[in-house]
Amino acid sequence: MNGNSGNAGAAAWAAALCFFAWGTALAADPQLCAACHGPDGNSVIPANPSLAGQPEQAISTQLYQFREGNRKDPQMSPMAANLSNKEMNELAAYFSKQKPAAPTHQTSPENAAAGPKLALQFNCVQCHGPAMRGQQHIPRIAGQQYDYLLAQLRKFKARTRADLDGNMTAAAEPLKDKDVEILVDYIAGLNPQ
Repeated sequence: MNGNSGNAGAAAWAAALCFFAWGTALAADPQLCAACHGPDGNSVIPANPSLAGQPEQAISTQLYQFREGNRKDPQMSPMAANLSNKEMNELAAYFSKQKPAAPTHQTSPENAAAGPKLALQFNCVQCHGPAMRGQQHIPRIAGQQYDYLLAQLRKFKARTRADLDGNMTAAAEPLKDKDVEILVDYIAGLNPQ
């Protein structure tokens, strides 16, 4: 895995900055998101997703899920709690137009070979698209942070992550632990553009 105790400290520091910044903000400002999601939406914290280049509707849907309490996270839930629909849409529009950075994750050769077959078998490409770049309310997962993808897929499998339409839970439940590891290694190394 890519995480280490230094990353945990960085994540805690970034979360504290986010709380301070959002607590004093009068309106949604994309630059306030940088402490947690990176400059221009390209996360440098392994546990946090990159927002750059995500489908606009995918971003606004997740913000709505956090605001309404359907998806819970100690940092994001309070951030989204007071956002208006207009602010969520403005943030989504901004980040969807940002260029995603090249992936930092290097997929193992074995998983690069096995990953596409598993992605087809478990219908990843049905919703996320053939290149895993997302569409409409479905997020881009290509090139996403490895640690974030691993945590989210495990949560879907365990039924502890909110699932808008049940498709992710249904797709993740039959995955073996090894399948999860192969898929995440494969997807995190894909080009997000």
